[in-house]
Amino acid sequence: MRLQRVSKVVSVAVVATLALGACGGGSGNSNSAASTTSITANGTEPQNPLLPANTNEVGGGRIMDLLFEGLLSYDADGKTVNEIAESIETDDSQHYTITLKDGKTFSNGEPVTASSFVDAWNFGAAAKNAQLNSYFFESIEGYDEVSAEGATAETMSGLQVLDEKTFTVTLSQPESDWPLRLGYTAFYPLPEEAFEDPAAFGENPVGNGPYMLAGDNAWQHEVQIDLVANPDYTGTRVPQNTGVTFKFYSSYDAAYADLQADNLDVLDQMPAAAQKTFTSDLGEGRYSEKPTAQNQTITIPEYLDEFSGEAGALRRQAISMAINREEITDVIFSGARQPAEEFTAPVIEGFNAELAGSEVLDYNPERAKDLWDEAEAISPWPEGKAFTIGYNADGDHKEWVDAVCNSLKNVLGVDAQGKAYSTFKELRSDATAKTLSGAIRTGWQADYPSLYNFLGPLYGTGAGSNDGDYSNQVFDDLLAQGLAATTAEEGAAIFNQAQEVLLQDLPVVPLWYQVSQTGWSSNVTDVETGWNGVPVYYNIARK
Repeated sequence: MRLQRVSKVVSVAVVATLALGACGGGSGNSNSAASTTSITANGTEPQNPLLPANTNEVGGGRIMDLLFEGLLSYDADGKTVNEIAESIETDDSQHYTITLKDGKTFSNGEPVTASSFVDAWNFGAAAKNAQLNSYFFESIEGYDEVSAEGATAETMSGLQVLDEKTFTVTLSQPESDWPLRLGYTAFYPLPEEAFEDPAAFGENPVGNGPYMLAGDNAWQHEVQIDLVANPDYTGTRVPQNTGVTFKFYSSYDAAYADLQADNLDVLDQMPAAAQKTFTSDLGEGRYSEKPTAQNQTITIPEYLDEFSGEAGALRRQAISMAINREEITDVIFSGARQPAEEFTAPVIEGFNAELAGSEVLDYNPERAKDLWDEAEAISPWPEGKAFTIGYNADGDHKEWVDAVCNSLKNVLGVDAQGKAYSTFKELRSDATAKTLSGAIRTGWQADYPSLYNFLGPLYGTGAGSNDGDYSNQVFDDLLAQGLAATTAEEGAAIFNQAQEVLLQDLPVVPLWYQVSQTGWSSNVTDVETGWNGVPVYYNIARK
């Protein structure tokens, strides 16, 4: 999901039953989050009210994953675990029967039923609700009818409730990895009250996961959000603390200072200024480093005149080849990033570092200047215009953005400069509204462990996280073919063919892969970072 995510693509043969599982939530009680056994963690203000189908960035995502629980969840290694699903069965990878476990409820006491899922998915897909994660339901039969602009239909024909504990899903084509997605935020269930006033619900959501909101005023916008353990939770992610408070910092430097002073328990990223010192600052036993399913990119919208058509394609290639990724990752990140070789992440099963066309990601200043000059001959760069890279100042991005801009100035002779947004929410709002005036820094943290998750949601035509408004029918067709593959290996090969199309078009400029650097206070134990770079908050205990 998430802006800013070891793939186990599951192939399903003759009536294969999948054991899978997901996340948590709720609200309404006035429990205090200030318990001595609660923990604090860094976060960012969510972009939108907390609705499953409208949350596609990390700030909201990590909250939703604790407030809600889906059919399945992913453990720290990215393996699927049964949660609400008793079974997910199919004999053709197109028609699925899903049976729910007994006794599951939302934190308001309402039972979690088949309708809780079907109604939530239909709400998420319907055009009139304009949910950012609508694209995740595209595989379901009838999605085209409910998602089309001006559509009046509100229910997908591929979803049918059989009884309180059973529903069926018909896809528009066989997709063997479809069940793997069902732990992602978009597929969480909703209680009936969510549909009465979705906006109000999103400010005070009632979920079914290991945590719930600590009262009606638990979300203090731009400050923090307080979660407490859900006493009625019966899933596999049993909290080892009494609550989690996400504190919204203006910078990683401020969060790191609090971590060192034991005023913050968990920090999921070390600031650039501490890259060389955090191991000695914190000491052995208070930090970890782990490759995760995350990457960093620069999105250059094709709706900008200077980046449209043939000239735009040449300029994107020039910019890519003018960036010295190896030098930046060594000097700024002290080797804690790996220069990108494609659009996914090395920890994902099916990763291939030798795709045709990947030389466009190599540092080649001479070729970069030639490409820029070719673009100039077609359509000159607007006189007096700067090339800008937008970034959120509440994240730790200024230093590397400045380094990239300096490289572009030196190699291409273009006026390049960073454009600071005060918050991640502000940056995402411009990206979502397609009102960007230049490039922006983007990244992806996997929603579920699959190559497809790094491709479809970001570059598929009309996808909810397609910030650059990219569209290529050849790419879309290859995605569909990869999803329909009968084996994981076949699917991965086709998805990598799709990546070769991206290497030609460069809707984004891949920069590097993330290594999660997590630090924690002297007050907590059992801190582990998951496959997607997010700490496993429910396992953290206070000493």
